[in-house]
Amino acid sequence: MTLAPAAPQCHLSKPPLPPLVIAGIDAHPSLDSTAIVYRLAYANDQQLKAYALARWSMSPAQLVRQRLREKLGERRALFNMGEGGAPGVATPLILRIQLEEFSHLFETPEQSAGLLRLRATVVTRTTLTGEKLVAQRNVLVRRPAPSADAPGGVRAMTAATDAAVQEIDQWLQELLL
Repeated sequence: MTLAPAAPQCHLSKPPLPPLVIAGIDAHPSLDSTAIVYRLAYANDQQLKAYALARWSMSPAQLVRQRLREKLGERRALFNMGEGGAPGVATPLILRIQLEEFSHLFETPEQSAGLLRLRATVVTRTTLTGEKLVAQRNVLVRRPAPSADAPGGVRAMTAATDAAVQEIDQWLQELLL
């Protein structure tokens, strides 16, 4: 399963934003697979379980990175780590993401939500120390699942991912103005 495509948005009247490097996303080891995972908060919220017959098309970190690139690339040049910026352009800031939670959380057997938790860090390269912290933000998003099964979890995680990406985009715009 993949996250549904984001709705296209038109930004013709807004000026471009400064370029940005998106580093690879670090993920908790439990998220280093394509398994769609869930937690039963009413039984043992520390135990992750995987749906037997449902899988993501990529790992959660790759899905989140893809969504970030789609949204953030609408109004700014994006680079991968190790790529140089354009000639005459200041060294872009670097966005690092640590994905800590990406699961379908059941509060009760009938009520569940998609839960995404990550830490976004913006750094800049310096000649003396290597990297300098610019800003950091924790993002926690919960979106209700329309059904208590894997397809409902996928829809909830898609909504949670879109909301988290929107929050990061807004934060970056405020930070870089």
